[in-house]
Amino acid sequence: MGDGATASLGGDVSPQSVSASFADPAGAAAAGGSTVGSPALSDSPVRVEGVDRLMASATPGSSGYKVGPQDVLEISVFKVPELSRSVQVADAGSINLPLVGEVDAAGKTARDLEQELTRKLGDKYLQSPQVTVFVKEYNSRRVTIEGAVKKPGVYPIRDRASLLQFISIAEGLTELADTEIVVFRQGGGQKSVARFDLDDIRGGKTADPDIRDGDLIVVNTSSTKTVYQNLLRILPSTASFLLLL
Repeated sequence: MGDGATASLGGDVSPQSVSASFADPAGAAAAGGSTVGSPALSDSPVRVEGVDRLMASATPGSSGYKVGPQDVLEISVFKVPELSRSVQVADAGSINLPLVGEVDAAGKTARDLEQELTRKLGDKYLQSPQVTVFVKEYNSRRVTIEGAVKKPGVYPIRDRASLLQFISIAEGLTELADTEIVVFRQGGGQKSVARFDLDDIRGGKTADPDIRDGDLIVVNTSSTKTVYQNLLRILPSTASFLLLL
């Protein structure tokens, strides 16, 4: 695709609609050139509509940012100062607060946490509580995994890890998963995207790429498998045909 090319991105990410090149915004030269498992730098940037919305979960400062381990949260409860405090998300992804106890925070937006804490405090302790949560410090070295994996979420990254390793950490693919995977990366003011096929990686046709801090991995569902599952839900149990439009 040439400069200025545009690909539409709807509710699901279509691997066919994005560039197969993986630009390295961190700079390949700093790493001594392209590393094994890292696709070549893209020469022609492509514009993918909707990518900002998709990448919001991994973008600090975005309302869609998903909290990760080691982030610091500022939690305020209106007119209840003894419940207002700064807390750091544990490596396990949880925070601990008075009255409500341990709460899973990793993988949730600040808005998600506001709603959950409001509900928990209102159920037993306060009348119509007003809770505000914002991310005070973005400390996560993290990778976000979305889509058709058994355990999507935000995972810490400490050492060098590959795409297959992170798929395993997310407990593998669901039955509706496609083997085509899209990885979004941002850094140095640039955003990049690459497409990988798990079957090719497992078969040794393609190197297993390194995953880096801040990467967003999206596993798509196979349209064929999805249609098949939907048909099973609507077909009668008897051996009869159902007309389709």
